[in-house]
Amino acid sequence: MTTLRNKVQLIGNLGQDPEILNLDSGKKLAKFTIATNDEYKNAQGERVTNTQWHTIVAWGKTAEIIEKYVNKGEQVAIEGKLTSRTYEDTHGIKRYITEIVCSELLMLGKK
Repeated sequence: MTTLRNKVQLIGNLGQDPEILNLDSGKKLAKFTIATNDEYKNAQGERVTNTQWHTIVAWGKTAEIIEKYVNKGEQVAIEGKLTSRTYEDTHGIKRYITEIVCSELLMLGKK
């Protein structure tokens, strides 16, 4: 059961091309968002789609694969862990971010 602690699995479509950063330490970082959809019928019997956006970050080899092969609109499956962090923006306001740190990526769809 310890493998189930803080584990996230999502299948979604990229909302934009990944942002790739080459850090001073030599590490590569990929940032992107994916959309997941949940559908249900409301009280009037109408089908409603609820879209959730998730921020994903990937490091190292996973980031290199994303840089080469993953683009806006493509469907991917990711597995990772949920992380939260804080920072101060340029105006000194404390901001909170929740991200998924990707440990595995599977490219889905046609090619």
